[in-house]
Amino acid sequence: MPRDLHMTMLQPVAFVGTGPGDPDLLTVKALRALQEADVVIHDRLVTAEILALVGPQTRLRNAGKEGFGPSVTQVDINAMIVEEALTGARVVRLKAGDPTVFGRLDEELDAVIAAGLDYTIVPGLTSASAAVAALGQSLTKRGRNTAVRLITGHDMQGYADHDWRALAREGEVAAIYMAKKAARFIQGRLLMHGATPSTPVTIVENASRADQRIVSATLATLPAILAEADITGPALLMYGLAPRDAVETALPHIQEMI
Repeated sequence: MPRDLHMTMLQPVAFVGTGPGDPDLLTVKALRALQEADVVIHDRLVTAEILALVGPQTRLRNAGKEGFGPSVTQVDINAMIVEEALTGARVVRLKAGDPTVFGRLDEELDAVIAAGLDYTIVPGLTSASAAVAALGQSLTKRGRNTAVRLITGHDMQGYADHDWRALAREGEVAAIYMAKKAARFIQGRLLMHGATPSTPVTIVENASRADQRIVSATLATLPAILAEADITGPALLMYGLAPRDAVETALPHIQEMI
């Protein structure tokens, strides 16, 4: 078969977000892609309940990456995607959350495009949305914050630096991904730049899943609370936000003081 004819028969690679883990939060488009795929190349954080939804003809390939732990290299993941797609298979690259948020999507797209392949992107609900819903709060609120930051606790160079002075201002809100090991670093940077020690920081582990857990802390107590809670699942630090029920419980006491 001529090469150009072969290339026209190749299927676009689908980069699909699962959302935070609850299968009910999958989009219809994501579910359809899973059930039609020949190969699903999935991350470590994709839940077993979501993998159980793939079609009977589908092969699963684990491309797990773990911060500060054993991982499939990004180069190998790129090669895996391209190798499978060049056979003519319908390939789904399955990512927890949303592929466009801390998902190394650009590197994988570059590899796919360099191989002459097409692609589609199916967004997923990012974990910050599920975590803040679990708190009964909003990411933005009139009179408090008109912007929200989605930041990472570490990057390829180690702990990630940010505009700590801006984040330390009263009323700021951030969803901090991959922050468990960076908690003391984050605390130190924020306090150094003027953040109030009593600023609420809520840890949401396994957001939206059956084993979801919410742990309340403040900036001052964050590292100690994290260590005591023994968080083992994927967790977000919701900086500047406390659970609604905790806030409401404190309100009578505040009003008495006023």
